[in-house]
Amino acid sequence: MEVIGERARQLPAPQHVVWDDLVHPRTGGPRSWLLLLDDEVEPRILAADRPDRVVWSSLWPNRPDDEVHLSLAPAGGGTLLRFRLQTPDGLPDASRTGHLRRRLNQLLFGDLRAAYGQ
Repeated sequence: MEVIGERARQLPAPQHVVWDDLVHPRTGGPRSWLLLLDDEVEPRILAADRPDRVVWSSLWPNRPDDEVHLSLAPAGGGTLLRFRLQTPDGLPDASRTGHLRRRLNQLLFGDLRAAYGQ
């Protein structure tokens, strides 16, 4: 598998809370955070090892074999969350690569972080 992109950032919530939110993304209710675009679908859970690993299916129907590998580690009362977007199909062009990376950054380090009040 080739790596399309990866990034790690700290989230303020404890590791078990972040893991639960990744395994059961909220698309409604008081802590909604998985705000998908029209060309995206909710990911399926391909693997999950509590409390430190989750693997999502692709969010993009036109890239069905991509996978989002999420690793979690405790970090000063919060969680260090790392995503790695991987593909068996070869890297997309630079524009598409940037879009995919940007979307995961927004979902995980923007929308999910905002759900925790930051």
